[in-house]
Amino acid sequence: MAKDLLLEIGLEEVPARFVRNAMNQLKNKTEKWLGEARISHGAVEAYGTPRRIAVLVRELAEKQSDVSEEVKGPSRKIAQDESGVWSKAALGFARSQGVEPEALFFKELAGVEYVYANKSSVGVETFGVLAHGLKELITTMVFPKNMRWGANELRFVRPIRWLVSLFGEEVIPLDITGVGSGRTTRGHRFLGADATINQPSEYLSKLREQYVIADVKEREQLILDQIRGLAADRGWNIAVKEDLLEEVLFLVEYPNVLFGIFDPSFLHIPQEVLITSMREHQRYFPVLDAEGTLQPYFVTVRNGDRTSIEQVAKGNEKVLRARLSDAKFFYQEDQKLAIADANAKLETIIYHEELGTTADKVRRIRALSDRIAQRVTESADTLGDISRAADICKFDLVTQMVYEFPELQGIMGEDYARKAGEREAVSKAVFEHYQPRFAGDRAPGTLVGAVVSLADKMDTIAGCFSIGIVPTGSQDPYALRRQAAGIVQILLAHKLPVTLGELFDMALATHEARGLKRERGEIRNDMHDFFALRVKNVLNEQGIRYDVVDAVMASGFDNLTLTIDRASAIVAAVTGHSLDDFKATVDAFNRTANLAAKATTREVDPGLFADEAEQTLYEAWQSTHRQVEQALAGGDAAEALARLSSLKKPINGYFDRVMVMVEDEAVRANRLATLAVVADDVRLIGDFSKIVWA
Repeated sequence: MAKDLLLEIGLEEVPARFVRNAMNQLKNKTEKWLGEARISHGAVEAYGTPRRIAVLVRELAEKQSDVSEEVKGPSRKIAQDESGVWSKAALGFARSQGVEPEALFFKELAGVEYVYANKSSVGVETFGVLAHGLKELITTMVFPKNMRWGANELRFVRPIRWLVSLFGEEVIPLDITGVGSGRTTRGHRFLGADATINQPSEYLSKLREQYVIADVKEREQLILDQIRGLAADRGWNIAVKEDLLEEVLFLVEYPNVLFGIFDPSFLHIPQEVLITSMREHQRYFPVLDAEGTLQPYFVTVRNGDRTSIEQVAKGNEKVLRARLSDAKFFYQEDQKLAIADANAKLETIIYHEELGTTADKVRRIRALSDRIAQRVTESADTLGDISRAADICKFDLVTQMVYEFPELQGIMGEDYARKAGEREAVSKAVFEHYQPRFAGDRAPGTLVGAVVSLADKMDTIAGCFSIGIVPTGSQDPYALRRQAAGIVQILLAHKLPVTLGELFDMALATHEARGLKRERGEIRNDMHDFFALRVKNVLNEQGIRYDVVDAVMASGFDNLTLTIDRASAIVAAVTGHSLDDFKATVDAFNRTANLAAKATTREVDPGLFADEAEQTLYEAWQSTHRQVEQALAGGDAAEALARLSSLKKPINGYFDRVMVMVEDEAVRANRLATLAVVADDVRLIGDFSKIVWA
């Protein structure tokens, strides 16, 4: 008869950010161990609060499954000598499988005889293996940060204070760091008491009686229901940010939502400052009106019941008042600092020991911004705004507000710049040059912000690559992948007439003044390969077929907008109504490319044509070549592909009547050159040999 299994690890308060991963880890390790131990079971459920991590396994079998399998050993010629005597290899194989040599037998596999053994194992009682298995699960768990306590050798996220381990109604004996297992769990630290668990199915209900909601989904739903109820009653829009909800979820065991009030006079401070202060310092949810404007209220979650809830609210109000008073002071003091004085302070802040100060970085951003600007605009006002925005883009890093809340960089810079009288485009760009800040964030909305953002991000990447900081595996301490993805996003969003190669060269030029630590060509190649993965990710995210992605990437991706258009054009062709016709066109393209690979020149001499088909193909290419160039210059990859597809007939006619690889060296080279110029134009769209047909 199957029984439920319960394992609860009672701990001192665990940091909220560790709990969910610990729950999932315990669940995964339990499932893996049960599978390896051949113990069948039902659902495995994980639970967690700040003071406990638990797993409950439904319908665990009382006995391991029996196992019987044939195990292959060495070949017959290795297992026996000519007289049929078992070799040392065969005897060792028998010993490793726990069988007598006489029990070995031979079977043929792929024409070769091998020795086999029947390995059988009778399952033992589950209870007998649980103690060792569960202890191993607990002691092999890993966490981002560990600690030791007392004289114990075990490193764990926090000291273990109690253990509950039950198989049905039986206690599984465990002892870890001097803590023995039992059936007694602990309730809420202040409201609850110890509770006896007679069998695993009682776990959630017994804890609930002691003011602990161990089920994470139930606890989250309670919080959300209470927040939504409060919002409906008050007509509020309570901004529930997912990461804050996740943190609050693992800070409480018995949630109760309450609200408080703060002095409306604080609302003259930018609401991003107030919201950040509430969220980051106090774990409060801000209250907004229908237009998204902050209101003088906050919502928080208490770890307890509703006893004296009004007093709890007043205590939170008092704490928040002090926090907001600090923010108000910082905000007022920062406005006394002139932008020029703030920029001067950047001279004392080291950006990187090999890349200079933050002021050095700002000067590189200015130089790079000006170069990019010359490529994307002719407006004198815009050029001036870009230069000024680049000059002051980092000034707010030395303000007290950003020192206290680093996540407000750019936000405060925009506000302070506007109050200092900077042009609106410049002020906005001080914030926008950080965008996109994370996955899913928008690109800068203005051209000024886009150019300065490109310069900042490209300078970071070029600088890091120039001193050998190149992301490998999962290691990316300078978030260079995010910076590169941001560059790709900006170029596509604004369709800027600047290529990645041009950006690489501009950025490396700004770093050459200090001297490059690595060879320029090597740095550029690394940057090219690095961006290739980011562009490929964009194509994949847009749902482009993998073979089309390969075809497009093989032809280069320097012009990002055109790269996306080329992919779209090929997808439309390979999924269109005239699929058979396009397959025939691709066959013609590929046949041309295969022979063109042997060409040593692109110089075609019509005087060497011996067949009308040569003249026909060359003249068709001359006409198409101009049309393809014009279409691609206008960003119309579909039109360029359509023009190239018109070469199918003259290409096929060429191959039907012309022998390319003739003995006459001059004629052969001329015919290969004809195919090469055609293949070069086709490759402007993609490498069609990568296309996979169903």
